[in-house]
Amino acid sequence: MVSTKGVAISLFSGAGGLDLGAENAGFDVRAAVERDHDAALTMEKNFPKLASPVIQKDILDTTTAEILVAAGLRKGQRPDLLIGGPPCTPFSKSGFWLEWKRSGLDPDATLLQEYTRVLRESQPRAFVLENVYALTYNNKASRPALERLIQEIGEAGYDYKLKVLNAADYGVPQARPRLFIIGMPKGKKVPDHPEPSHGGNWERRSSGNVERPYVTTGQALDGLVTDPEREEVMGGQYGRLINEIPPGGNYLHYTEEKGHPDPLFKWRSRYWSFLLKLDPNKPSPTIQAQPGPNVGPFHWENRRLRVAEVKRLFTYPDEFELVGTRGSVQAQLGNSVPPLLAQRVLEQAKKALR
Repeated sequence: MVSTKGVAISLFSGAGGLDLGAENAGFDVRAAVERDHDAALTMEKNFPKLASPVIQKDILDTTTAEILVAAGLRKGQRPDLLIGGPPCTPFSKSGFWLEWKRSGLDPDATLLQEYTRVLRESQPRAFVLENVYALTYNNKASRPALERLIQEIGEAGYDYKLKVLNAADYGVPQARPRLFIIGMPKGKKVPDHPEPSHGGNWERRSSGNVERPYVTTGQALDGLVTDPEREEVMGGQYGRLINEIPPGGNYLHYTEEKGHPDPLFKWRSRYWSFLLKLDPNKPSPTIQAQPGPNVGPFHWENRRLRVAEVKRLFTYPDEFELVGTRGSVQAQLGNSVPPLLAQRVLEQAKKALR
């Protein structure tokens, strides 16, 4: 009979950023649901405590009973922890470029309800839900979705605390704001979110514990030896332009306002990450899952980032193995929660269960 102490079940697992944080916080991830084949294989390669193979099905077709059985739990047993980050396209910052997403018509919006379904039916002793911080925006897509989510958390029998955390404030060499909701059964004290360990300037304001500077990209990549990758060479119409852009700069370098003698772009005519280059003295900007051909951040050596470098900027261990093509690996990492940030949040949940 499997011990239920510290048992965690994972939904929308992806590459396992939340899961790795849970393991490092003292939980055992015993069951995971992830429909993407490559991500599921990544989970199976890196999480030996799984009691069963990853459930490679759509959550809409997966019962809670099936998940609990996969975790090795018997009838009447419940997990200590439920974790998951439902896909976030309707509420992502990039999603607001599309009217149908701004209107909340993306079918992925229903996946929040699948999370609360499993929460209601499995009754874990604690839960952590992660999502894009734009879910907290007061607009016609995000506000109703957040209000419904909060209502369903309460109907499932839980109290909660929610907060947007910037990964860089917790020692991650990447400025990546994410929403974290921590919940406990009603009557139990919900733990606070972790206090920042690091701080600095972020988006024109100070953030976190400014007495301890952010971990920079230069520090994170220091000593890392990597082989060149075929995909790192920049080509196309704009690839050559990256060479002249200074570290930390972007396409705005080629504007009249920046004093370029031969301006190629209008001021603020492109998305901020267009031709964006890392500054070795700062954390990385948010790394995307599906960047376009000229969307950064790029290395200050005028090339695309290599997989080993992206792992470092997310705080995955160097030995963590990812399965799939280069594009699939980029998507898995770009969609994931930095494990160090996840660990800090889940340590709070672990303390509350003692």
